[in-house]
Amino acid sequence: MKNQKKILVTGSDGFIGSHLTEELVRSGYNVRAFTYYNSFNSWGWLDCLEKQIKDEIEVFAGDIRDPYGVREGMKGCDTVLHLASLIAIPYSYHSPDTYIDTNIKGTLNVLQAARELGVSKVVHTSTSEVYGTAQYVPIDELHPLQGQSPYSATKIGADQLAISFYRSFETPVAIIRPFNTYGPRQSARAVIPTIITQLLSGKECIKLGALSPTRDFNYVKDTVSGFISIMNSDKAIGEVVNIGSNYEVSIGKTAEIIAEIMGKKVEIETDENRFRPEKSEVDRLWADNRKAKELFGWEPSYEGIDGFKLGLKDTIEWFVNPKNLSRYRIGEYNI
Repeated sequence: MKNQKKILVTGSDGFIGSHLTEELVRSGYNVRAFTYYNSFNSWGWLDCLEKQIKDEIEVFAGDIRDPYGVREGMKGCDTVLHLASLIAIPYSYHSPDTYIDTNIKGTLNVLQAARELGVSKVVHTSTSEVYGTAQYVPIDELHPLQGQSPYSATKIGADQLAISFYRSFETPVAIIRPFNTYGPRQSARAVIPTIITQLLSGKECIKLGALSPTRDFNYVKDTVSGFISIMNSDKAIGEVVNIGSNYEVSIGKTAEIIAEIMGKKVEIETDENRFRPEKSEVDRLWADNRKAKELFGWEPSYEGIDGFKLGLKDTIEWFVNPKNLSRYRIGEYNI
C-alpha cells in the first residue's frame, strides 16, 4: 500500500539520489523526483531503473538555482530530501562560482520554499568534507568545520543556512552528513570507480592521486537507509547527524583490496594531475556514528573490513556488467 505523503527528492538523477529514489518507491512512498533540466530529456541514473519503478515516479525537470522552479517542484510535497549539488572537488577549483550558485543559493531556494509552503520536513545533505582533515578521531558532529576546498566551503555555507532557518523561522530541517559514499552508479571522478574501471580495462599499472589519505567509506545502501531513518525521525529536526561506517582505510589500501577481490595484480602510478593542492588535501576522515544510533537507531550494515569488502564486491559486480561499464570513459581523467 502506497504511503500518501509525497516526498520530493532533489538531485534524484545523481548517484545517491537515484538509489534513494528507487528505495523510497520500493518501500511504498509517493515520490516526486526533481531532475536537472536538459535538452536531451535525460533523467540521469533514473533512466537505468526498472520500468515498474520508473512508472511509479513523478518526474519534475528543473534547475535548483531557479527559485520559482524549485517552489513549483515543491508544491504539494510533505517532505523534501535535498541532495542536489555540485560535488566534484577538482572542478570546484576550476569554477567556484558555479558552486556558490548551486550549493548555497540552491539550498536557499529550497529553504525559502519550504518556509513559504509549510513543508513538514527538509532533510539537507551535507558532507564529511566540511570537517577537513581530522583534528581528532573518530570525528563527531562537534568537530570544527574547515573549508579546505571551494566545494567544502560552499557545503559549510549551505549547512549553516539550513541551521539558521531552523533557528530563525523554526523551519523543520534535519542535516544528514554522509561520509564517503560508494557503490553502483558512482561517477568515475570518485576514487573507487576510478580504480575498478582502470583494472577492468586490463591495466596492471593504474593512475591515482595521493595514496596516504584515509577515508570512511560508506556503502550506498547504508547512506540511503540513513536518509530514510532521518526522514522518519522527529528527533532529527534541528540536528546534524553523521552517517558513516566507523572504519578508516587509506586510498592505497583500498586499491589493494579492490585488486585482491578482482584477482588482479596492480601497480600504482601517482599522477600529479590528480593531486589536490597541498593545503586543500583532506588527510584523514573517520566517522563517529554514535549520534545516529542514539537518536534513531541507525547502524551501518556494511561495517568494518568485512562490510567494506562486501560493498566492494557488489560494486565491482555492477561495473563488470558491460552495459554498465559502457557508460564510463575508461582511462580519461574526469574532474
